[in-house]
Parts: sequence; structure tokens; C-alpha cells
Amino acid sequence: MENLKCLFTNFPWDIFLFWLLPLLLLWWLMNRLVNRYKSHASELQDRINFLEGELEACRKNKVSGAVSADVDALNAKISKLEADLDSCNKAKLAAAAAGAAGGAVAAAGVSAPVASLAADKPKKKDDLKVVEGIGPKIESLCHDAGIYTFADLAAASFETLKGILTDAGSRFQMHDPTTWPKQAELARDGKWDELKSWQDALNKGRE
Repeated sequence: MENLKCLFTNFPWDIFLFWLLPLLLLWWLMNRLVNRYKSHASELQDRINFLEGELEACRKNKVSGAVSADVDALNAKISKLEADLDSCNKAKLAAAAAGAAGGAVAAAGVSAPVASLAADKPKKKDDLKVVEGIGPKIESLCHDAGIYTFADLAAASFETLKGILTDAGSRFQMHDPTTWPKQAELARDGKWDELKSWQDALNKGRE
């Protein structure tokens, strides 16, 4: 008992308290820093998860856009092949009609209806909407002006196309047909990759 009393009496309480208080303060600061770090780490993880979701959605949209572009290119190529086939059939009909006209009178009587049918057959139409800047309404205006194929559009002058738009009214006058004949020329020649690359650099059909 005397030893304990002596110990408490002679214990350096001032030194003990001198070190205890700073240590408690240091522990409190460390605890606050750790809690703040955990909160910040949680926020960062939430943001990382959000950005990963946005990136995945962006990738899916990009893949979907690439597939859509490939489908449009294939449709345009099919339209060109159909136009070429129709031109070939017309040439065969014309050759057959010309050969029949040089034969007997009876053969000439038969060739006349054939030639008439070939002339009355409606002209094959390409999908002019493949040209950037041309929508369904402008495509209809081109048909009214006798422009049905990529070849027709490629041969049309800027003044002709601008006149079609001007005559259609103010809502069409804002369109710029400067690049349309060149785009149609690439489509007519089947240069789809070159056309797609150029269209990527255009802004609604404008350079």
C-alpha cells in the first residue's frame, strides 16, 4: 500500500499529461483524415462507375451507327446494280426492235409495239437520298424535274439544281446543291468508300 502511494505521489503527471494531450489531438486529426479519405474514395468510385457506364453506351451507339452506315451503303449499291441491269435490258430491247425493223413487213408490225412498250416503260429511279443534303422532299422535286438517277444528277449543273430549289419556295432555298453532282458521280461509279469518306467531312452536304 505504501508502495502504491509512493508511486502515485512520485509519478510525473505533468510529463504524462504533456504528452497525452498532443497524442489525443493527433489521433483525432488522423481519424478525421481517414474518414475524409474514405468519403472521397467512395465519391471517386461512384464517378468511375458512372463514366464506365457512359463509355459502354457510347461504344454501343458507335457500333450501331457503323452498322447503319454499312446498310445504307449496301442499299445504294443494290440500287446502282438494279439501274445497270435495267439499262442493259433496255439496250437489248432496243437492239431487238432495230433488228426486227430491218426485216419483213410482218416483223416490222410486231417490232413497233415492242419499241412502244420500251419507250413507255418508266425510267428506273436511284435512291437520290444517298446524296447528303437530299431528303425525301428534294428527291421528289428532282423527279418532277426529270432527274431520276445518279447519272442524271451528276450531269445536272449547279444553276439547274439551284433553280429547282428556288422554284420550290423559300423553305428549300437554304439548301446548297454545290456538292450534289460530285456525290452523285461517285455513287454512279460505285465509289462508295470514297463517297462515305467525303460525306463524313461534309456538313449537311456543304463543304
